[in-house]
This record gives sequence, C-alpha cells and structure tokens, in this order.
Amino acid sequence: MGEFSLTHILLIAFIFLIFFGPSKLPQLGQSLGRAIRGFKEGLSEIDGQARNLPPKDKDSNQQLNHEQQNAQAEKQSQPESSTQKKS
Repeated sequence: MGEFSLTHILLIAFIFLIFFGPSKLPQLGQSLGRAIRGFKEGLSEIDGQARNLPPKDKDSNQQLNHEQQNAQAEKQSQPESSTQKKS
C-alpha cells in the first residue's frame, strides 16, 4: 500500500485526459516542464551563491555569541516600568 504501480499511473493519466482533453495535455506538459526547469535553475543559483560565501571562522561566532549575551544581560538589568508597587 502506498506504492504507485503502472495501473495507478495509467489511471491518473486517463483522469487527466478526461479533465483537460487531448488538446490541452501538451500545453499542460510544457507548463509543467517550464516550472520544473525554473525550480532547478533557482536551486542551482542558490547553491552557487552559497558556495561563494566566505567560510565562517570561530572568532566571529564567539564575538557574536558574546554580543548576544551582553544584550540579554542589559535587558534583564533594566527595571520594568510596568511593575509598580500598588498601595
């Protein structure tokens, strides 16, 4: 169960033929091919950009982590104006 056999694929193709008709199927195939091609081009572009990024060094990561800790400490040390004593 959950596997596609030749019978399943033929049934799906027959349903597409009924819904779209024989004249629309080539156009549908072209549109699907263009969409897949565009998706692959986008993935290769993103992959190419990722390869051109400089490698992260450990010092910059440690500095960023230290800055984040300082920001959190400042937030915790500031008194909240919304908590006032009620008489």
